[in-house]
Amino acid sequence: MNFMRKSLLSITAEIGILFYSLFKWIFLAILAGVVVGAAASLFLLILHESIDFVLKYSPWSFVLLPAGLVVSTYLVKTFAPDAAGHGTEKVIEAIHMRSGRIPIVVVPVKLLATVITLSVGGSAGKEGPCAQIGAGITSSMASLFRFNDIDRKKLVVCGISAGFASIFGTPIAGAIFGLEVLFIGQVLYDVLLPSFISGMVAFQTASLLGVEYFKFPVELHATFSESGFVLAIASGVFFGLVALLHIEIIKAVEGLSGKTSIGPYKKAFYGGCLLLVLGLLFGTRYFGLGTETIEQALSGKDVPLLAFFLKPIFTSITLSVGGSGGILTPTFFVGATSGVTFAKIFGLDPMLFACIGFVAVLAGAANTPIAATIMAVELFGSSVTAYAAASCIVAFVISGHRSVYPSQILARPKSPVFRCNGNEPVEKVSHEVITRETLIPYLREQLKLYWNRKTFHLRDQRKDDEVQ
Repeated sequence: MNFMRKSLLSITAEIGILFYSLFKWIFLAILAGVVVGAAASLFLLILHESIDFVLKYSPWSFVLLPAGLVVSTYLVKTFAPDAAGHGTEKVIEAIHMRSGRIPIVVVPVKLLATVITLSVGGSAGKEGPCAQIGAGITSSMASLFRFNDIDRKKLVVCGISAGFASIFGTPIAGAIFGLEVLFIGQVLYDVLLPSFISGMVAFQTASLLGVEYFKFPVELHATFSESGFVLAIASGVFFGLVALLHIEIIKAVEGLSGKTSIGPYKKAFYGGCLLLVLGLLFGTRYFGLGTETIEQALSGKDVPLLAFFLKPIFTSITLSVGGSGGILTPTFFVGATSGVTFAKIFGLDPMLFACIGFVAVLAGAANTPIAATIMAVELFGSSVTAYAAASCIVAFVISGHRSVYPSQILARPKSPVFRCNGNEPVEKVSHEVITRETLIPYLREQLKLYWNRKTFHLRDQRKDDEVQ
């Protein structure tokens, strides 16, 4: 009897604790969603008004690019060095290295620096700043509530999810992205509910405040077929290689920029001049957000064959010389245009593969195949789900242990052939792991397992035949 009473008390206490945790995080997630959604709406309003203003009074606004990059560099270096780069990377670094502590001054500095960079034609995105704004706000909320490091990290993840959901209008994908982007091979299930709620609330808040999301001109009605599924897998290989190229171009340009000995302001000015020269050579479509080219690609219209190669060059120069902005919008540009190129090469439907490339390159470059697949459903409809999922997963595998976010933690290697130390940043992972000593024993083991399975199967089949 005493045992049953103790068990009942234990179960009651457990349920009580779970209910407390549930309602606590529902409240915090709603609060984070409302605040971050409102801040994201303000950022988008200022950004779009600034871009329209500059274009209205200066059709050749790109000539302001060198000066704009100098101003952006000054703001970041003077007031908030943590606001440098493309936003999301700094948030991931803060979560892993500083338990999610982000100075609140990052929020206004990041907002202003990104607005300046994009208004004058800097090649970057708007999602990274929203993620950093959301993370900065929720980090300050955690300090206000005197949270411990574990709860602080959870709340900052909610801020990331809310930022992504409110910027792209994909609340479910935004929520999952915030969970998936921190680690390769691991998802933070303990933050799944609050992350999802904060994403949904932020999206609804931004919508109520008048944010109009980019409507993709896509009406896909893809009928599933075996041949189409095989082509989707083949496209995943191509998009994985494109993601790898995208990552390596950004890494190489940032490395070259870091080796230059000139001062930061001269670097920003010369970098802006270099972008102007590249614009004269290859066209102005690679400046700014590039949404017009993305829309063209998703409509199945022609885009330059090597557009997916040129955009990372413009983006990496912009960010490495002092510009501020995100990396995902350029990644979407690369994905959509590479999809059109893939379709041209093999005589396929350019609209379908532009849509698949849009999410598959994201999956490969950011190591987020689940979020990318969900984004495909939210943006393009359920008919593309199977093709998008296959391509995203293959691209994720092909891109290897690399990322546009070098601070991502490698929780689990993508193949047992790789012998990597777990829980270390991607930038520190050694890629020289396929050797004769590791590969040959692995292949022998796989062949042995296959042979044993085949032997057992034949033996069982003979027994069944004898019984019959």
